[in-house]
Amino acid sequence: MKTPCVFWVEEIMPNLRAKVAQRLYREGFTQAKIADYLGITQAMVSKYLAGKYKKLENELDEKIEEIAEEIAKLIIYGAKKEEIIKFTARKFFELFQSGFLCKYYAEYAGIDESICKEIFMAIPSRSEVLERLNLALSELLQDDKFLQLIPEIRSNIAYALPESKDFSDVAAVPGRITVVKGKAFALPPEFGVSRHTAKILLELSKVAPEIRSVINIKFDENIDKALRKAGFKVESIEEKKRDEDKTVELIVQLFKEKGILDAVIDKGAFGIEPCVYIFGRDPIEVVEKVKKLESYL
Repeated sequence: MKTPCVFWVEEIMPNLRAKVAQRLYREGFTQAKIADYLGITQAMVSKYLAGKYKKLENELDEKIEEIAEEIAKLIIYGAKKEEIIKFTARKFFELFQSGFLCKYYAEYAGIDESICKEIFMAIPSRSEVLERLNLALSELLQDDKFLQLIPEIRSNIAYALPESKDFSDVAAVPGRITVVKGKAFALPPEFGVSRHTAKILLELSKVAPEIRSVINIKFDENIDKALRKAGFKVESIEEKKRDEDKTVELIVQLFKEKGILDAVIDKGAFGIEPCVYIFGRDPIEVVEKVKKLESYL
């Protein structure tokens, strides 16, 4: 049976390992060291470095190249093997749950694409939403670079249930993400604890239902430049006379006019601190965008 797992192992992983191996080799890693990190033989590393592996279609190849680059950076920065495994496993689910891999898997398995979507796109339970948000929050709290992105009003990260109806359908951090003794600190996420980020997601669900997660970070000139360097699709709010409800309205209007955005810069108003809202389909994607932004600071 050609299950999604078999497709991942046979078609994706060899290409992913090869790209990671090539990147690490360019950084000066020995073949033995690369083999140890990737859990394969040195002979297989040599084969990958020689280009002896199955190539993927253009769009798929580009996506796997992006993931390989992220994995290689984690290894270069000294991440533990456990962290690499967790990151790669998350990517497996994300690529299927987003529907991106379903077309390729359907061709591989000789089945209808809808079967793949049926497998991976089931509506998550509240516990699953909290679990995913907790996972993303844990990544942020362990990220020392994130400290420089926390604004005076503090950050929050929210994640809404599909087809959410009211504030009780949106999970976030009670009391926001703050700084305690030089470390980022947050209480475990709960449903119904953040009205502002919840309202943003609730209103956005009417025009961009795929956007179900958001985080707010501080805004300054360096962050503005980093957003552009990261290649994010960014728009700005500059209206000075407004309240939080008007801010939400303006964000939604930008999505209507410009399409799906990675980030919205709020340049501030009377009583409103400048900040950046970073959006994604889920909190893992949001955190990955935060980490990409950090790499350009």
